[in-house]
Amino acid sequence: MAEADTPRGRRTRSTRAPNSFDRISAWLTLAANLGVLGGIVLVILQLNQNERMIRAQTRHDIAMGIVDQLRDTANNQQLAELGVRGNSGAELTPAERIQTQLRYGALLRIWEDEHYQYRMGLYDDEEFVHERNNWKGVLASNRAVREVWCRSSKNYSAAFAAEVNALLAPGACGAVER
Repeated sequence: MAEADTPRGRRTRSTRAPNSFDRISAWLTLAANLGVLGGIVLVILQLNQNERMIRAQTRHDIAMGIVDQLRDTANNQQLAELGVRGNSGAELTPAERIQTQLRYGALLRIWEDEHYQYRMGLYDDEEFVHERNNWKGVLASNRAVREVWCRSSKNYSAAFAAEVNALLAPGACGAVER
């Protein structure tokens, strides 16, 4: 029922029945509201799909960076020999030291990116635990990576540096000049 003003200013309810225009208007309003609700649901579904695609692309890009590093070593005998010599503590030429520092510095940047992506929620907990265990193994077994880290750790984000330093054996950087 609609309300109407009386001559004295009081509001009273009209007893007229709703006409077909009122009914059509109500149905159109309901349809419009349902359309808006459907649009919101569609946007939410698209956002979830985009998030999954971004996570997959991020993971793929990180994996390809690591694969490129591994492929470079596998396909380049000089680089492989340099890795063996650097890891064993053999004396390196100044050029080889720079190569080692840049190569393992790039690896550490990949790790830092993985850590950042994890902190941003684009890397799963389970997957990151495995990656972190991989870092720990590399740091424990690869002297050259450890030395590059110990010399350059201040060049990385504080959160990442704390994560890596927690993986190192106590005193691991003590003998390495910074």
